[in-house]
Amino acid sequence: MRNRFRRTVESGRTLVVPGAANALTARLIEDAGFPATYITGAGVANTYLGVPDIGLLSLTEIASHVAAIGGAVETPLIVDADTGFGNAINTWHTVRTLERAGAAAIQLEDQTFPKRCGHFSGKSTVPAEEMADKVRAAVEARSDPDLLIIARTDARAEHGLDEACRRARLYRDAGADITFVEAPQSEREIEIVAADVPGPKVLNIVQGGKTPALPLERVQELGFSILLYANLPLLASIHAVRGVLETLKADADVTTGPAIATWAERQATVHAPFFDDLSRRYETATPTDAVPNRNEIAVSNR
Repeated sequence: MRNRFRRTVESGRTLVVPGAANALTARLIEDAGFPATYITGAGVANTYLGVPDIGLLSLTEIASHVAAIGGAVETPLIVDADTGFGNAINTWHTVRTLERAGAAAIQLEDQTFPKRCGHFSGKSTVPAEEMADKVRAAVEARSDPDLLIIARTDARAEHGLDEACRRARLYRDAGADITFVEAPQSEREIEIVAADVPGPKVLNIVQGGKTPALPLERVQELGFSILLYANLPLLASIHAVRGVLETLKADADVTTGPAIATWAERQATVHAPFFDDLSRRYETATPTDAVPNRNEIAVSNR
């Protein structure tokens, strides 16, 4: 799968990739036909801990989510690994851990710890050379050469666009497969990133954030490999759930409607028919007390 995803990223077409914070959302993304799913650190922090994206998640928590989501879908997973959870050595360990969990691509960023959402104010970045060392550690850590390393810079907010582009080029030279200049603030700035940074690139659109949304055709013309909507499904779910709850509180009668999935839709989404079939295949008339215990099995195998 990783090799196929690498070839897709390098094909020259723009991939539209939504974000997921859990397996159910990833399943919906897969069912809708998207080529990959982005496991958003912000989304996991929001939904799992109920906190903002300010660096409160641990590597263990992220790896657990990646493994669970990877068990539910076949689409490649792009994993937000924040700052790598420490220095270059920690980043090496992070990449090893998330690769084993099932990541097809791992994104690292050059913020100081604790990090903040890329579209928050008040961010700061580590020295560019320190991040370049992290990128080199990440590349060396992967056991599968098709695991993609995405290097994100948040330097636009603190140092300006020229420095952000310089860092992106430096990180590419350090071995990053894809670069990601976070939060350009106008279409002109997006065009500058496209022109000044070689190789595959990510453009991230956050509703209400600092980067303007462009039509897919324009993003394709500019040569971005991934058009990321990391938070769109989460924002939609907040709005939908709040609306249903407000209606329920007012009317105490919300049983059907366009905002509510049917029972059948829900069961189909979680593949209930597959598990029903699995259960039927493994049904047996053998009474439970007739099943041999471990000692009996050992004796019979001698």
